[in-house]
Amino acid sequence: MGTGEWIEERTGEAFELGEQLTVIGRQLRPGDRAPEFTLDHFDGSAVKPVRLAESAGKVRLVHTVNSLFTPVCHVETRRWEESRAGLPPGIEVYTVSMDLPFAQERWQVTEDVKHPMLSTHRSEQFGRDYGVLIKEWRLLQRAVFVIDRHDRIAYAQYVADQMREPDYGPALEAARRAAAA
Repeated sequence: MGTGEWIEERTGEAFELGEQLTVIGRQLRPGDRAPEFTLDHFDGSAVKPVRLAESAGKVRLVHTVNSLFTPVCHVETRRWEESRAGLPPGIEVYTVSMDLPFAQERWQVTEDVKHPMLSTHRSEQFGRDYGVLIKEWRLLQRAVFVIDRHDRIAYAQYVADQMREPDYGPALEAARRAAAA
């Protein structure tokens, strides 16, 4: 963050049980350009960078979770994996968390999940750019983004209650629409 650069902090938009949380960064809206990212992915042998630009021309469904090792995030990530089978070819699904890449890969192998897990453990930049960084926890707010072939946000849902899953239907429908466009 440069000198004088102000980052928006949002209150009242995320909570868990009775704890009100502060989210850093502005919410992205349909039509916004998807911020570029470089995140870590452990492929079983090495940690490799994954950039949004590498999947240019494809539709991406990116969902963020607090941690794969919490019950709601576990269920949600399994559900996205199961939903992939009903999506048209060419749609990439990514799970993004601040979990270490090695832990993500261990979870992925144990759960037989095939879509890539991307880690933001090195930097809070992704969380700030996508408006999902929870200040109090240094974890990501639960959210879903559909990024179209032209790197524009086609759909965004920020889930306020961190104990609830996102609305899968509208996100999957947005991904299908973006793939058909």
